[in-house]
Amino acid sequence: MSGGRQVGLFWGAAALSALILSPLASGAAAGLPPCFFHRVTGFPCLTCGGTRAALALLSGDLAGAIHANPLVAIALVLFAGGGVVAGALSLAGRGLREPERLPGWARPAALLGLAANWLWLIVDGR
Repeated sequence: MSGGRQVGLFWGAAALSALILSPLASGAAAGLPPCFFHRVTGFPCLTCGGTRAALALLSGDLAGAIHANPLVAIALVLFAGGGVVAGALSLAGRGLREPERLPGWARPAALLGLAANWLWLIVDGR
């Protein structure tokens, strides 16, 4: 089995497992401690609101998830959707093509996305 096919099957299995276990999410979230970074610095961390975003997505509230933490909401949607597609392609015998190298714009774009998300959380008053 090719490496790309194995990655696709693993991603698909991880996404499917997360979706199957999603009914347990609200109970598990209730036991999480408050954000240590926020408590110490007074500023939100990059993932502050991530749990609320995940719970909103699980209840079908995409707007609420994006409001809670846009970066986490988008990442969770891409993880679940990409996992379904990757798993289906791998089961059909087509693996994922591994990228050889990131394009030059990818790192600055990722840093800009992280900064914009953090600015949103700060401006929103988290």
